[in-house]
Amino acid sequence: MYKHRSFSSEVLHVDHSLPNPSWNEDMRLLFDQFMKKSEDGSWKRLPLYKCNPPERIEDVKIFFPDAKLLKEQISQAQQFPRSLGEGVGFEYAMFHNHVEDRTVCIFQGGPHLQGAPGFLHGGAIATMIDTTLGMCAILTEGIAMTANLNINFRRPIPLYSVVVINCQLDRVEGRKLFVSCNIRSMDEKTLYSEATSTFVKLDPKKKN
Repeated sequence: MYKHRSFSSEVLHVDHSLPNPSWNEDMRLLFDQFMKKSEDGSWKRLPLYKCNPPERIEDVKIFFPDAKLLKEQISQAQQFPRSLGEGVGFEYAMFHNHVEDRTVCIFQGGPHLQGAPGFLHGGAIATMIDTTLGMCAILTEGIAMTANLNINFRRPIPLYSVVVINCQLDRVEGRKLFVSCNIRSMDEKTLYSEATSTFVKLDPKKKN
């Protein structure tokens, strides 16, 4: 029988957007570059945790009052990209520019994300694309959820390599947010993927 794992408060509230021993030299270099950009306030590093903050859970209750959010289940839940161990799955950090409505994610994919031998699984890439697009949408326009996601995979991404996901809010039409992104190599010479998406801003006065 499956047994619920228990997580200490200390573990759940660790900021996983900070460097750890699994980050390679390229990942650390990019992180330092964006931290330097953040010094003038134009960019801001986004703290990332294993679990949703309490205010996010309360938002869901407002927008989906009929949803049965069981306290025990929520206490055991983790963010999917943060559910794997350090260094074997999704290692990433995000930075947001409020003036330009842009979000950048630096991402290093570990061995448990393998698809074709030696390369990241397309689903793992899609996870990071959706995660970064969603963060961009939420930070610029408020609580929103993915309605549509279109991805063009141009080249496979090698395991352990570091890539940059660049997202931007293109336009807003009513409650619809149109966000796009691309994934490039650290030197920007290689285009790995491109994506366009539509997010819908949630409205507590309407049935979502």
